Amino acid sequence: MGDPCGSSSGSAISVVANMAAVSLGTETDGSILCPSSNNLVVGIKPTVGLTSRAGVIPISPRQDTVGTVANAIYVLDAIVGIDHYDNATIEISQYIPKGGYAQFLKADGLQAKRVGIVRDPFYNFGNDTIATRTVDQHLKTLRKKGTILVDNLKLANLVEISRSSDEETALEAEFKIYINAYLKELVASPVRSLADLIAFKKKNSKLEMLEEYGQDQFVKAEATNGIGIAEKAALANLAKLTREGFVKLMTKNKLDALVTPDSSVSSILAIGGFPGVIVPAGYYSDGVPFGLSFGGLKGSEPKLIEIAYGFEQATKIRKPPKFKF
Repeated sequence: MGDPCGSSSGSAISVVANMAAVSLGTETDGSILCPSSNNLVVGIKPTVGLTSRAGVIPISPRQDTVGTVANAIYVLDAIVGIDHYDNATIEISQYIPKGGYAQFLKADGLQAKRVGIVRDPFYNFGNDTIATRTVDQHLKTLRKKGTILVDNLKLANLVEISRSSDEETALEAEFKIYINAYLKELVASPVRSLADLIAFKKKNSKLEMLEEYGQDQFVKAEATNGIGIAEKAALANLAKLTREGFVKLMTKNKLDALVTPDSSVSSILAIGGFPGVIVPAGYYSDGVPFGLSFGGLKGSEPKLIEIAYGFEQATKIRKPPKFKF
């Protein structure tokens, strides 16, 4: 029925196909939110550093975060906390609430929450009237349950973010640095660097399906040489875009969350290390599922969980998939 979300989709598919009760996934930009949306399951992308990344194949410690798909809150409670193999968890542990996250599974969690809506471009469904009607109905449900919707907001630098290559520039350099560090720590491995990985894929091109998929991203990353002038400029601009964009939008309007259809907000959340929760919302006119994302500032998981759970209980959209043999 379409793309389940490429190479990121296994964690969601395993749950939606009833092969597992829960699963974990790691997101750099979209790899939890997108599969969860496309496969109609709940997914939580935590604040970067809330969960340990120790032992996880890295792209960037600035954006990588380990999250959970389905039965998500109970799993989140089990995996958050300080891990001295991942220093980011020390600072971010300040956001972990006493008593854990399950206490925020409240059926009335939508009451009095301020939720923002940026219509353009997130709510542009083209000719898909079914998706438009579905989302409009969900917004009415949010209001009915006591949510204060702050509509027609503008994300000042959204066009600049979508056109910028700064995220790619930063990730390429960071990937080389951190994949090399990861590989060197392995007890037993035939590859010890990104260069070794590239050589391995060339040597085993048929097995690695090199002709079909290539390894352009590996090659681009290998060509970088640490965090130089270009990378520092990219990182500074990403921080500026985050500060003057999403953070300003949330603080100026005193929002608890920003609500957007599917996973289209993932890059906004990714570059700032912000959390997001996605909940099944419905189907496009072609039958492909989509979710509703609730994104917030760092450490805002308690309110996001209240909002997402309140919405889930008010709508109960998810249906088990029908298998075709």
